[in-house]
Amino acid sequence: MGLALRKEKILSAVVERYIDTGEPIGSKALMTGTDLNVSSATIRNELKALDDEGYLQQPHTSAGRVPTKAGYRYYIDNLMQTPPLPERLRENIERGIRSGTQAPESILGRAVTVLAQLTGAAAAATTPSSDDARVHKVRFVSTGRHTSMAVLVTSNGMVKSRLFRCEFVVTPQLLAMFDKAVNEAFAGVKLRDITKGFLQSAASDMGELTLFIPDVLVAIYEAVQSALEISVTVAGQTNLLFSDAYDFDGARRTIRFLSDTKSISGLLNNSRSHRIYLGEESRIPELTDSSVITARYEIGGENAGAVAVIAPLRVNYRVISGEVIYAAGCVSRAIGDLL
Repeated sequence: MGLALRKEKILSAVVERYIDTGEPIGSKALMTGTDLNVSSATIRNELKALDDEGYLQQPHTSAGRVPTKAGYRYYIDNLMQTPPLPERLRENIERGIRSGTQAPESILGRAVTVLAQLTGAAAAATTPSSDDARVHKVRFVSTGRHTSMAVLVTSNGMVKSRLFRCEFVVTPQLLAMFDKAVNEAFAGVKLRDITKGFLQSAASDMGELTLFIPDVLVAIYEAVQSALEISVTVAGQTNLLFSDAYDFDGARRTIRFLSDTKSISGLLNNSRSHRIYLGEESRIPELTDSSVITARYEIGGENAGAVAVIAPLRVNYRVISGEVIYAAGCVSRAIGDLL
């Protein structure tokens, strides 16, 4: 059952003012800047009731109240409204994410850098899961008389490249033959089905190219193995050390978590399209004093990887949620444009 309207207004005001000031909020502070239109005594009674119900707490006797994790959760789930981002901010996020090399890892690296700078917290992103990914196409780029590069593009937007060397001269005509034969054999095939046995079978079906193709297929196989690995990009870890909303131990524990790419990947890729974890909700001990604001990005209309901000519990969830969601949308568009 939800709270009564007056209690909701008071809880919302306490959460938002505490986020802004970092100071406990008392009844006198709530008398101004709200439309409660009730006495200070009534507000004190409601504050006590919210305290008794576990949404607020007093740091010490005679102090005002601060939100508990339950108070933050109620606020996020029932009271928080995410305002639209200003146009200039949207443009800056989009520009920051799209500047530079257009490869998925680079796009995600710029996304977490932008989010860390905007929020003053840490940010992380995961590459798309390749469980159901397929080969979209393979390109070939000449790099020398005897060397070329195989560029694998997958259905989930990953781009992986590997150099290969041949004893013979690699001509444009030969690369064109490689392009045709390889894409006929590989396009649409699941990455997990590209085994060494698959390569042997593909090579045997390529007729006169069989003698020329082994080094090419090895390069493609290595690119596929790389694409199957989920990688994690992190930025802004040191921001946490300078946050006045953390104590030193809390910041240190969170930074320790950010060094564990397997744990980050598991948390982010198991989240819904947009989710905010508060403390123990993440089931990760190092994040007891932290919040994780996540958003999934899509490729081809399907959930791919995720971006997230990792911050103290006392942060502006309204603003950061909007920034994370918009950044995820930018990543979706930027990686989608590669296909």
